Amino acid sequence: MSSRTEIATLGEFGLIDHLTRNNEIRNASTVVSVGDDAAVLDHFGKQIVVTTDLLIEGVHFDLVYTPLTHLGYKAVIVNLSDVYAMNATPTQVTVSIGISNRFSVEALEEFYEGVYAACQKYNVDLVGGDTTTSNKGFIISVTAIGEVTENRFVKRDGARKGDLLCVSGDLGAAYLGLLLMEREKKIFLESPSVQPDLEEQDYILRRLLKPEARKDIVEFLEKNDIQPTSMMDISDGLSSEILHICKQSNAGCVLYEDKLPIAEQSREFAFKLELDPTACALSGGEDYELLFTIDQKEHDKIVLNEQISVIGYITGPDEGAHIITRSGKKHAITAQGWNAFKQ
Repeated sequence: MSSRTEIATLGEFGLIDHLTRNNEIRNASTVVSVGDDAAVLDHFGKQIVVTTDLLIEGVHFDLVYTPLTHLGYKAVIVNLSDVYAMNATPTQVTVSIGISNRFSVEALEEFYEGVYAACQKYNVDLVGGDTTTSNKGFIISVTAIGEVTENRFVKRDGARKGDLLCVSGDLGAAYLGLLLMEREKKIFLESPSVQPDLEEQDYILRRLLKPEARKDIVEFLEKNDIQPTSMMDISDGLSSEILHICKQSNAGCVLYEDKLPIAEQSREFAFKLELDPTACALSGGEDYELLFTIDQKEHDKIVLNEQISVIGYITGPDEGAHIITRSGKKHAITAQGWNAFKQ
């Protein structure tokens, strides 16, 4: 059995030194990294994007079924996804944590293994952060910094009437993974001796516990000289994000149910739970796919990528946001995704 090292034996600076002792620098824009009062970055004339996310135990994650390594990985990924959603390339992150004495140094090493794995995969430098005591639960704050060629960044407010509405990957899997883990947690708390039955649902569990950011999509857009007119990542559910783009672009949209990309494993598990796969795709959240709009003239380029689905088009603001069902009925799109302040 591995020994447990109390954080107090290292102290704050000793802990930081310990967790960052193998930190690697991968970007020329990183001039000064971890270990000083602030990082120093030089982005050689490119424009900088900055984004921050806060993850709170009991609100955004549950350590009953979330491995710490996966949590460290995901904490970085959710921020990189926001950088890619600006059509930018992430280059640096800072990671700050609030921890109680129930965590050991070894537990934090597991968490940072995930942080470093994400940094390595996405060629990002960890350049700073902070540690502090938390009276209750694990608190994680990650800031990501990225760069983009001048005036090539993409906001949410540029969608125009006639633009095609596109999404990467598939939708609803993370939400279904969450339902599975919550079910097994409930069974475990009632009967700790019962082994969890994850039903070989590896795909939906991976989408929940270890999501990926869509670096490949941004690279494809650049390689094919496609400039989205608007873009954002899907963290709160497709319907919520579509309404954000419509509101900020002063536009409406038409979405087609039969065009929504849903993985077969997600569809089958939804049916098993007697849920509508379309509802899971629209309102599930935490997919970290990219939702974006493009000019119609880019259609022939976009269809070359099997990871991108054209799911509808942008209309005038007076037409509202609607979905056309498989049966041909028209319904208003409503935001039923994640609400950070819902009790």
